[in-house]
Amino acid sequence: MEQIPEPARERLLTLLGIFEQHPGEMLKSGGIEALTGWARETIRKDLSCLNGEAAGSAGGYRAQVLIPALKRALGLDSPRRYCIVGLGRLGSALLNEESFARGEFELAAGFDTNVNRVEILGGKTPLYPSYKMSEVISRLGIAIAILCVPREAAQSAAEKLAAAGIQGILNFTPRTLTLPAAVTVRNLYVADGLRSLAVAMGRREKD
Repeated sequence: MEQIPEPARERLLTLLGIFEQHPGEMLKSGGIEALTGWARETIRKDLSCLNGEAAGSAGGYRAQVLIPALKRALGLDSPRRYCIVGLGRLGSALLNEESFARGEFELAAGFDTNVNRVEILGGKTPLYPSYKMSEVISRLGIAIAILCVPREAAQSAAEKLAAAGIQGILNFTPRTLTLPAAVTVRNLYVADGLRSLAVAMGRREKD
């Protein structure tokens, strides 16, 4: 995976999602080009990173062959355990998000500072008060955390997660986190997403 350039990895992730939406089908470069806007040469070059596992034919690329090959190349062929930290409206909604259940990720725990909320929510996912994060994360081998706490609590919670051994954080809070380089952070700011969407719409309107 380290040998694949970052831009290519991002495109391969997109391709994985496309092939998963068309299982059992043959997708041609032209069809993928129409869906993504990428040049066919770029698509072929990216798929060539799969060490020959993605060889196409006149009929196109077979999804059922590409899906496992892409997962292997991207390091998604072994399931990783994750937890949700902060069980307010967003966090509690994510507890029941079925789109994560693709065999790549396993929701192992949820945490919240409010003990009453933990007891009331219940459900099939084990829920714990936040003071048990370190012990539970270590015991269950959890590698990823989805952070849904209030902005003012984000940095402190992230530091505790890093100290507990979390390797990656998906940050839904509107705060930039400062953490050791060993922890990978991806920020999902709704406001930034809206701005990006508005800018793209503005460009299209001018064109």
